Amino acid sequence: MNNHTTDAREVYTNPPANQEKYGLHAGVLSPMETLAQSVSAMAPSTSSSLTIPLVFALAGNATWFVYLLALGATLLVGFCISRFAKLSASPGSLYSYTADTLPPFFGVVAAWGLLMAYLATGASVAGGALYYAVVLSQQFLHWAPPAIPTLAIVCVIAGFIAYRDIKLSAEMMLWIEIISVSLVVIVLVLMLTHFGFHVDLDQMSLKGASLSALGPALVLAMFSFVGFESATTLGGEARNPLKTIPRAVLQCAILAGVFFILCAYSEVLGFRGQSASLSDSTSPLHLLAGRAGVSWLGIAIDFGAAVSMFACVLACTTAAARVLMRMAHGGLLPSIFESTSKKHGTPVASVALSAALMFAGTLGLGLRGFKGEEMYDLLGSLAVFGFLTAYALVAVALPFARRALGQHSTLVVVVSILTVLVMGLIVVYDLRSASDATHALIPWIYLGYLGAGLLWALAARMLWKTPA
Repeated sequence: MNNHTTDAREVYTNPPANQEKYGLHAGVLSPMETLAQSVSAMAPSTSSSLTIPLVFALAGNATWFVYLLALGATLLVGFCISRFAKLSASPGSLYSYTADTLPPFFGVVAAWGLLMAYLATGASVAGGALYYAVVLSQQFLHWAPPAIPTLAIVCVIAGFIAYRDIKLSAEMMLWIEIISVSLVVIVLVLMLTHFGFHVDLDQMSLKGASLSALGPALVLAMFSFVGFESATTLGGEARNPLKTIPRAVLQCAILAGVFFILCAYSEVLGFRGQSASLSDSTSPLHLLAGRAGVSWLGIAIDFGAAVSMFACVLACTTAAARVLMRMAHGGLLPSIFESTSKKHGTPVASVALSAALMFAGTLGLGLRGFKGEEMYDLLGSLAVFGFLTAYALVAVALPFARRALGQHSTLVVVVSILTVLVMGLIVVYDLRSASDATHALIPWIYLGYLGAGLLWALAARMLWKTPA
């Protein structure tokens, strides 16, 4: 560990001198555009429609409280990531933080885990986009678009925009999320006004909530937050990255947490006394808009959710491509994935591979007859394992990075240990909450994937160069 500690000191004591030239357009993204990357990777407006009903099915009146717990867990991770983001900025984000601090084995695990996280999330929300495309087409055209061509169009367009211009991508994602989240907030405020502003005692007392169900519900709630750190993949392109990126990570976590808690509380309140249950609703905000007397906003929200899903595919394509780029730089992949377009400043081969792998994931499920909402569920469950792996490893690495700089902090050590314990607890709940044979298989698929990644890393040492 001593030699690696020396390497870490060199990386963090003089960040500008240690920034590799990746061929990206440096400093082109404003703080708001950097924040848009994290917000879009989370796709907050879609969680309000697709994830909160699933959490409610387990937690009931404690749904808002589960999201509060998830916010707490996310802020622990955000603390660790933001501390790293103040020290170093590169396209590899969490992979770079781990690889620059811990022995190579952990860097390899972080790389493959983070790559799976972004690819599986992108494929998951592509399935969500398909779901909303079907809902809207049946509502207006009484016709359902074919699954495979729809998924192909979503992934190809996202890949093209990610290749064309990172600034265009960021601006597009920013406005999509501003509009879609604003529509949701308007409906929720109108609905609360319709019911009258009062405290829902059943929710405040967590009436009927089961302690044993809170763990599995927390796992689902965490999927709403994953991706909040993806601004760190823009280390080569953000303006003043050592300040804007850590700020974006924490801002995204806090803003999203408040939004999710508001949505959870309002949706549970809005469905009280209704014949239909929130857990069975295919478009809860559409129904709540009708109750608030603004049915047309419900349609706009469904459309906004579909577009937000696309923005998330775009954000995940952008993030995954930069992780691939950093992996190639570290010797885990062929050097072609390091190459960038001189004109556009984007990693062409990495973007193409990211979009293709996302489509391949949805294609495999589509050919087996899975619907869009099922793709969202299954691929999202797979993505969570990748994120939890990367989050835990960053938390482990942080105290070592601080020690390499001679900046020992008891607070950092305590938060690091607590973060690792919380991530481990969430994994345990995830394993225990598998509701069917398909979900029970997901952890084994992930472990098999990591094993293959480690074997690939051994082969890469001989084929290309020793991983950094």
